[in-house]
Amino acid sequence: MTKILAPYNGHRSVRPYLEAVRSAGGDPIAAETRGAIHLDGYTGLLLTGGVDVNPRLYGEVAAPETEDADDERDQVELDLIHQAIERDLPVLAICRGQQILNVCHGGTLIQHLPSSSHHVRRTPGNPGLPAHEVEVAPDTLLAAVVSEPKLQVNSRHHQAVARLGEHLIITARDTEDGVIEGLERPDRTFMLAVQWHPENQVSGFPEQMALFRAFVKAASFYTGR
Repeated sequence: MTKILAPYNGHRSVRPYLEAVRSAGGDPIAAETRGAIHLDGYTGLLLTGGVDVNPRLYGEVAAPETEDADDERDQVELDLIHQAIERDLPVLAICRGQQILNVCHGGTLIQHLPSSSHHVRRTPGNPGLPAHEVEVAPDTLLAAVVSEPKLQVNSRHHQAVARLGEHLIITARDTEDGVIEGLERPDRTFMLAVQWHPENQVSGFPEQMALFRAFVKAASFYTGR
C-alpha cells in the first residue's frame, strides 16, 4: 500500500488533495503541522497549498502584500523535504508546496506578482476552471507525465519562484508573463512541483489526474533508502 503523507493546517482545504490521491490509487494520510513529523513508514510526500512562506527564510523582509506566516508549518515542511531528499522519497508539491520546495533548496520568491490578478481565479463551486495557459518544457519529468506541450491550468497564487533553488530545473512557465509554474529535481526519482491546483482539475482534465497517478506509481515502487 502506498502511504502518502499530506501535512496540512486547515482540514477542509486538504480534502481535495486526499481525494485526488485516493482516486489515483494511493492511501493519503493527513497530518497537522504541529510538532515534528517523520517519514518512517511513508512512501510519498504531498505538499499542499496554504499561506505564504515566511520571507525571512530566504533573507527578505515581508512585503505589505505578504500574508502572516505560519512558522511552525514552514519548519515542519522544510524538515520533511530534507528527509525526503535524503531518502529519495517521491514528492509532489503543489502551489505553496512548490514555493517552499524552492526555498528549501536555497531559492527565493517573488512576494507579490505585478500580474497577480492573472494568476488568481476564484470561481465558487468550480475551482477547477482554467485561469491561464502554461508551456511545459520538453524532455522533463513533467512533460513525460502530462504528454502535452501546453496546459490550461487553474491558479490561486500571488507569489511565485524568483531565484531558482540549487539542483532544481524549471519545467513550466506561464505563456503570457513567463512566471515559473513548474519545477523538478532531476537527480531524484520523483520530485515534481507545480504552481497550479491539479487536485481541483482531476475530474475534467486527464493530464492533471496523470500527475497524481504518476506520483502514486512512484510511491508504490519506493522501497526505502
